[in-house]
Amino acid sequence: MKALLALEDGTWFEGRSFTGMGEAEGEVIFNTGMTGYQEILTDPSYMGQMVCMTYPLMGNYGINPEDVESEKIQAAGFITRECCQIPSNWRSTQSLPDYLRGQKIMGMEGIDTRALTTHIRKYGAMRGVMSTTENDPGKLAQRALQLPHMEGLNLAEKAGCSKPFAWTEWGPIQADLNQDGSYDWPGSGGRVLVYDYGIKWNILRLLKAQGLELLVVPWNFGVQEAVKVAPDGVFLSNGPGDPAAMTKSIEIISGLLEKFPVAGICLGHQLLGLAMGASSFKLKFGHHGMNHPVKDMSTGKIEISSQNHGFCVNIDHLDFLEQTHINLNDNTLEGFRHKNRPVMAIQYHPEAASGPHDSRYFFSRYREMISES
Repeated sequence: MKALLALEDGTWFEGRSFTGMGEAEGEVIFNTGMTGYQEILTDPSYMGQMVCMTYPLMGNYGINPEDVESEKIQAAGFITRECCQIPSNWRSTQSLPDYLRGQKIMGMEGIDTRALTTHIRKYGAMRGVMSTTENDPGKLAQRALQLPHMEGLNLAEKAGCSKPFAWTEWGPIQADLNQDGSYDWPGSGGRVLVYDYGIKWNILRLLKAQGLELLVVPWNFGVQEAVKVAPDGVFLSNGPGDPAAMTKSIEIISGLLEKFPVAGICLGHQLLGLAMGASSFKLKFGHHGMNHPVKDMSTGKIEISSQNHGFCVNIDHLDFLEQTHINLNDNTLEGFRHKNRPVMAIQYHPEAASGPHDSRYFFSRYREMISES
């Protein structure tokens, strides 16, 4: 059925809903990946955003229960040039339209996604509303203007877990702390306390593949609580929203830095930088895709990376931090480490899912950092 997408600046597009009647709203961004729509939809970092895929055909290999990155769809809406209604893949158990429809997420097709992407590149990511029930684009644009800006928005508190859990080879299981706050670690591997701001499950899979024991905790798990658990290291996850709005998390991380080796990915990278005195800023249209070139400054090698972030940090004024990775598209910071302490972080996604595996060495570097500490 007919659907409209209107942006806050009054620009609008007409297309079709492939999920039935409905509406969706949020920040409109684009992703340059050719595949991986299931992982993108379930990535908590996309909370509050409607994703436009630049590749014109989505849904051709369907949906399967193994490739999710969280327990549900996290994106606010999905936009593509064409959606395949009848998938063809031996792993598929469901079509993309049925998957979205089952979780009441609106999907829209038939619009000129090239024009939408070009508009966002020129003017920046912006708020938008898509609807099958309102046919006045001016009214939709006015509604878009009433949505909160991503700057100043703390979404990680909603995206992360509400109570601790452990991650095993088979996935998440309940984790119970002792009455004194200690934890009975089940194995003999390195003990990692993972702060969940909206973590992708493939990060946990690859940490586990390094032989590490994982206890995942909410964003507000305090420093003294962490001390009682007695981990060998702390890991800060990816997640949605503005890192500068997460003042309590930054305070907690500052305390963790005094006691444990710490590493972070994406939002974790940003929070770790802010906890050490860096500043953050919003990118014009963000980095979203699985084909972004990044240079590892320690080896000189170029890796093709999977990325999903709308904010970036600046560490130029901090002489105790060393830039380890840069983005070759715009020279923004993609990684840093502390010169004298066990602290490291990268902005992009070494776990991919979806995307290339060039950057998976990050997990072995983290394991080695913990062992050396």
